[in-house]
This record gives sequence, C-alpha cells and structure tokens, in this order.
Amino acid sequence: MLADIKRYLQNRGPVCLSDIALHLGATPDATRGMLATWIRKGKVHLQQVDAGCSSQCGKCQPDSMEFYEWVAGGKSGS
Repeated sequence: MLADIKRYLQNRGPVCLSDIALHLGATPDATRGMLATWIRKGKVHLQQVDAGCSSQCGKCQPDSMEFYEWVAGGKSGS
C-alpha cells in the first residue's frame, strides 16, 4: 500500500485525503496512518486548508481539506 501511495502522489501532485483513501479503498483514518509513515521519512508534505471558502459554512468535509504531496526528489525520488 505504501508503494501505491507513493506512485499515486508522484503522478497526481497534491491530492486530498479523501481522494487517496478512495483510490486505496481504505478509510481516511487508515490512509492518514499510512501517509504518516511517508511524512516521518520526509517524503510527503501535508498541507491543511483552513476553510473551503470565505463563508465558513462548515459544509466542507475535513478529509477534502487535507492535501498531501510527494516532495522527495520529484517523480523519480525514492
């Protein structure tokens, strides 16, 4: 699964947690745990967006406001 996450992020660029979880067929919490491994290794960067828009309506799902990006050496880094 970790290798699948790596390939997915390398090919897609910044991706929200819910899309990664959907791709893996896993829950957002399980996916977040796998991503934590790559974050600890310095290969993935997490960017959380504070709000989806200026209205602060609260309708945006938290998982769609959490973006992950592969940062280690671009598309060929390991």
